Amino acid sequence: MKRIFFVEDDLSLIGGLSFALRKQGYEIDIARTSMEAESLWQNGIYDLVILDVSLPDGSGYDLCRKIRETSRVPVMFLTAADEETDIIMGLDIGGDDYITKPFKLAVFLSRVNALLRRSENFSRTEPELNSNGIRVLQLKREVYNNGTPIDLTASEYKLLCLFMENPDIVLSPEQILGRLWDCEENYIDSSTLTVYIRRLRTKIEDDPANPQNIVTVRRMGYKWNTAGRDA
Repeated sequence: MKRIFFVEDDLSLIGGLSFALRKQGYEIDIARTSMEAESLWQNGIYDLVILDVSLPDGSGYDLCRKIRETSRVPVMFLTAADEETDIIMGLDIGGDDYITKPFKLAVFLSRVNALLRRSENFSRTEPELNSNGIRVLQLKREVYNNGTPIDLTASEYKLLCLFMENPDIVLSPEQILGRLWDCEENYIDSSTLTVYIRRLRTKIEDDPANPQNIVTVRRMGYKWNTAGRDA
């Protein structure tokens, strides 16, 4: 049985969503404050975390940062904060999805199921990726460029892993967005993806203006080019 950690202070929302999730066959642990959440998190093993951003004693963003120090579990933000800057920050600090209130229950459940499926696929990936001088230790979430550690945001890290797990395969923007985020939400689009890729290139390419690792395939998308740099 899949276990979900639900951090939310709205009792009516807790009641409705926890009932729906249990009806789907999931086991739910609930915390209503940051303090309670930190205590439960230390003692539990979960397949998905659902975090409200605004809590009585803290922020879901801070909780996400702490979770990302030790775990790759999928994190969904569930919040009324729908500004683009809030959404991008949530994804950059380690969130995997961001759903804003109000929302339809069917959409919420569909995205929960999608994250859990993605989690299963992610857990089966190799613990280490090596290509073109780039080394990724997935269990530790550490990335090295020719032996030198590099600092990536969560979104940049996900992009890099996706490319390296699919070497020499052209991925369209739609495929990339569908693998990393739920692309039915319009806050992550091809223009935003272009920004993420440009930022990632500045950290892993010898010459970001002439990329050799992540190459653009005109009118098709991007690919990880294993012939680009001496491995």
